[in-house]
Amino acid sequence: MKVTVIIGLVLVLLTFLLNIFGLMNLIPLYITAPLLFCSLLYTCFHLNTRKQFKGF
Repeated sequence: MKVTVIIGLVLVLLTFLLNIFGLMNLIPLYITAPLLFCSLLYTCFHLNTRKQFKGF
Protein backbone atom coordinates (compact mmCIF):
# COMPACT_ATOMS: atom_id res chain seq x y z
CA MET A 1 0.00 0.00 0.00
CA LYS A 2 2.90 2.37 0.67
CA VAL A 3 4.20 1.94 -2.87
CA THR A 4 0.98 3.29 -4.37
CA VAL A 5 1.08 6.32 -2.09
CA ILE A 6 4.71 7.02 -3.04
CA ILE A 7 3.84 6.64 -6.73
CA GLY A 8 0.93 9.03 -6.22
CA LEU A 9 3.12 11.64 -4.56
CA VAL A 10 5.69 11.40 -7.34
CA LEU A 11 2.92 11.78 -9.91
CA VAL A 12 1.61 14.86 -8.12
CA LEU A 13 5.07 16.44 -8.14
CA LEU A 14 5.64 15.68 -11.82
CA THR A 15 2.24 16.91 -12.91
CA PHE A 16 2.66 20.02 -10.75
CA LEU A 17 5.86 20.81 -12.65
CA LEU A 18 4.04 20.18 -15.93
CA ASN A 19 1.31 22.53 -14.77
CA ILE A 20 3.91 25.21 -14.04
CA PHE A 21 5.14 24.76 -17.62
CA GLY A 22 1.54 25.10 -18.74
CA LEU A 23 1.21 28.37 -16.86
CA MET A 24 4.32 29.60 -18.69
CA ASN A 25 2.60 28.67 -22.00
CA LEU A 26 5.17 25.99 -22.86
CA ILE A 27 2.59 23.17 -22.73
CA PRO A 28 -1.14 23.68 -23.28
CA LEU A 29 -2.88 24.22 -19.96
CA TYR A 30 -5.92 22.17 -21.00
CA ILE A 31 -3.63 19.12 -21.06
CA THR A 32 -1.73 19.73 -17.83
CA ALA A 33 -4.63 20.70 -15.58
CA PRO A 34 -6.58 17.42 -15.99
CA LEU A 35 -3.37 15.46 -15.46
CA LEU A 36 -2.79 17.26 -12.17
CA PHE A 37 -6.39 16.64 -11.14
CA CYS A 38 -6.17 12.92 -11.97
CA SER A 39 -2.92 12.49 -10.06
CA LEU A 40 -4.38 14.27 -7.02
CA LEU A 41 -7.49 12.10 -7.24
CA TYR A 42 -5.36 8.94 -7.49
CA THR A 43 -3.30 9.93 -4.44
CA CYS A 44 -6.29 10.93 -2.31
CA PHE A 45 -8.11 7.74 -3.26
CA HIS A 46 -5.23 5.56 -2.11
CA LEU A 47 -4.69 7.57 1.07
CA ASN A 48 -8.35 7.23 2.09
CA THR A 49 -8.96 3.56 1.28
CA ARG A 50 -6.33 2.21 3.70
CA LYS A 51 -8.57 2.32 6.79
CA GLN A 52 -11.78 1.19 5.18
CA PHE A 53 -13.90 -1.36 7.06
CA LYS A 54 -14.43 -4.42 4.86
CA GLY A 55 -16.90 -6.33 6.98
CA PHE A 56 -16.85 -9.50 9.02
